[in-house]
Amino acid sequence: MPGGRLTQQERQQIALGLADDLAYAEIARRLDRPTSTISREVMRNGGPNAYRAELAHRATERRAHRRQAVPRGGEAPPQAHGRDPEAVREYEEAFTDVLIQAGTPKMMARVMACLYITDTGSLTAAELVQRLQVSPASISKAITFLEGQGLVRRERDERRRERYFVDDDVWYQATIASARVNAQIIATARQGVSILGPDTPAANRLENIARFMDFVSEGITRAAEQARAVLHTKPATPPDDPARART
Repeated sequence: MPGGRLTQQERQQIALGLADDLAYAEIARRLDRPTSTISREVMRNGGPNAYRAELAHRATERRAHRRQAVPRGGEAPPQAHGRDPEAVREYEEAFTDVLIQAGTPKMMARVMACLYITDTGSLTAAELVQRLQVSPASISKAITFLEGQGLVRRERDERRRERYFVDDDVWYQATIASARVNAQIIATARQGVSILGPDTPAANRLENIARFMDFVSEGITRAAEQARAVLHTKPATPPDDPARART
């Protein structure tokens, strides 16, 4: 059974197999590869419905190039907690790919993934430049975008450097921001109903959009509030003062 990286021709065979609705196991048998190799390749590059051989091959080459890049100052920083550096790099790349597939622009996705996998949840601009091997301008642009989406925040540390943070609350804030955008869509759709006339096909279409978005947005907002209350509640700590505990 061959090993090593998949070739471009093999990726084309994977794409053809997916188009023919073949199971991963059957594609793997035809290529004489482990089934796990095929499933990881497909899921890492858009899933069975979006897999494209050429795009997958280019993405792999980019990942290999980034892996070979040596950070400024010499060797890669040591990993805490006994982590495998190669496994961490591969995970960061996979996380980045998922964010890109979800619609996040590439550089913004790289910055987000880099911040998320740090134990502190924060990095300076210089640290992001070093880790991602990109220009300060690219980091600045990415942070401005992410901050506008409510996905990161910035503060100045004791050395007056800007430090960028991702919080546990970030997805709640992003969900609420999305709900506000939905509210604008709903209001605009209903404005169109009054302009186009309530009994016209166009107005009915817009009213259906408004009702759908209203229903979905309300449910998502309610779920976000409930999840925040349940998942982010910290257990109460017993008081240190025995006298206060009796009151």
